[in-house]
Amino acid sequence: MSITVEVPEPLAGRLAAEAARRGVDPTDLAVEALTEAYGESDPLEAFIGCGSSGTSQPLDIHAMRAELAARKLAEGA
Repeated sequence: MSITVEVPEPLAGRLAAEAARRGVDPTDLAVEALTEAYGESDPLEAFIGCGSSGTSQPLDIHAMRAELAARKLAEGA
């Protein structure tokens, strides 16, 4: 899949600087950041999460992050 994303110049500059620091292409770094933010369907990650969470069901890390973010916003309001 291919998409075009327009980012503000300050963010584009930081992305380019971090990519240069790591010696990677800025596109690869952007994909890494999106993957970290939105995740991939990784059965191993779900398995590891269920072992450390105390539940026999796979841990939905994305739902957990959303719940924690909502709680933090509610506390700040």
